[in-house]
Amino acid sequence: MTEKLIFSQLYQLPEHLKVEVLHYIAFLIKEQTSQVHQVRKPKKRTFGSAKGKYQLAPDFDALLDDFKEYMP
Repeated sequence: MTEKLIFSQLYQLPEHLKVEVLHYIAFLIKEQTSQVHQVRKPKKRTFGSAKGKYQLAPDFDALLDDFKEYMP
């Protein structure tokens, strides 16, 4: 269905626009193949690399007031 619609629209275009469509198709194919080859390997994680970057609040383990009605 989609191909028939594309072809019917393509046949209605003047020749110079058909060439533009051809160039755009070539561009899309090139972009698609370049994205496939750009698969990145994940970085190797280092244990303790975030040490000292984050600090928890002193009352981190304290009960939250929002949950008081659910507590016994």
